[in-house]
Amino acid sequence: MATSTFNQRLLAWFDQHGRTNLPWQNNPTPYRVWISEIMLQQTQVNTVIPYYQRFIERFSDIIILATASLDEVLYYWAGLGYYARARHLYQAAQQICHQYDGELPTDLEKLMQLPGIGRSTAGAILALAHEQRHPILDGNVKRVLCRYYALAGHPSEKGVTDTLWRLAEENTPTQRVAAYTQAIMDLGATICIRRQPHCLLCPFQPDCLAHQQRQEEVYPSPQLRKALPVKTTTFIMLQNDSGEVLLEKRPAKGIWGGLWSFPECAVPTDIPHWCQQQLQWAVLQYHPWPRLRHTFTHFHLDIIPVHVPIPTELGKLVVFSNRFWYNAVQTPGYGLAVPVARLLVQLTSTGELLL
Repeated sequence: MATSTFNQRLLAWFDQHGRTNLPWQNNPTPYRVWISEIMLQQTQVNTVIPYYQRFIERFSDIIILATASLDEVLYYWAGLGYYARARHLYQAAQQICHQYDGELPTDLEKLMQLPGIGRSTAGAILALAHEQRHPILDGNVKRVLCRYYALAGHPSEKGVTDTLWRLAEENTPTQRVAAYTQAIMDLGATICIRRQPHCLLCPFQPDCLAHQQRQEEVYPSPQLRKALPVKTTTFIMLQNDSGEVLLEKRPAKGIWGGLWSFPECAVPTDIPHWCQQQLQWAVLQYHPWPRLRHTFTHFHLDIIPVHVPIPTELGKLVVFSNRFWYNAVQTPGYGLAVPVARLLVQLTSTGELLL
């Protein structure tokens, strides 16, 4: 198929079936498009929409975002996952205010120098917000192109990646760039889906090579996956007589970076030692709860929550700069990891100690 025909067919499909009522399509300023593109990295549209709406309501422009606290930004991001995205977003907002007077750069290379913005994200921002002609290559676009051209190999392989960028460049039109960019993402998200694609509804069905071979799900070639390793940790849920729970801030790097969580130790039997070392107090009782499993991209984390009731007077001695006593009623918003938020609900919703 000629490139122009590819463009025309996709745009004709988009005009009839494309998504035009997504919240970031309403007043698609560079800032709003940027926030949506970062949130949509590795996350589906339906999941993103409520987070995006809350985030934009609170941080309506770059200056408000840049002058907020990271804790608050992470609070509004909590539950969306891949928290490095939120930290990079916050860092980029501050750089934009300092270096570009609060306006996102309109140059591809300058955009790519900001934290969290790669070539595809930068291209999408400029295409959707400014109608600049730049190819994009997110997961949906990779799948469409791999199937249409029956391109073997996993998209992470350099040779495959180079070919995909070339094809993306060739197929990007000079007119209606924003519509084309949205169209190819929509096609991958709604028609050319990973499992059981809706080929009969696809504008490329007559000449898609993967469809002609009846091997749609063969492309893109799957990446060999190893069994995920399992790691284990113990959450120390210290709760005082007033029902407050001790939380500490996690390091900026690593899982749940910058979020608030429970103190941890390797195994439950280490809790008396931890309390003696940290509180100078011999723990009298502690109560393990059922084990939880939280799965990350590269490993499973088995969490052993252990409830440790302590006197309120003792609790006053363990507040440091990276720790505080969480009160479910009085504490303002803090970014919490999903399993931490769930455990806090169990600990605090009844107003009683759960032994």
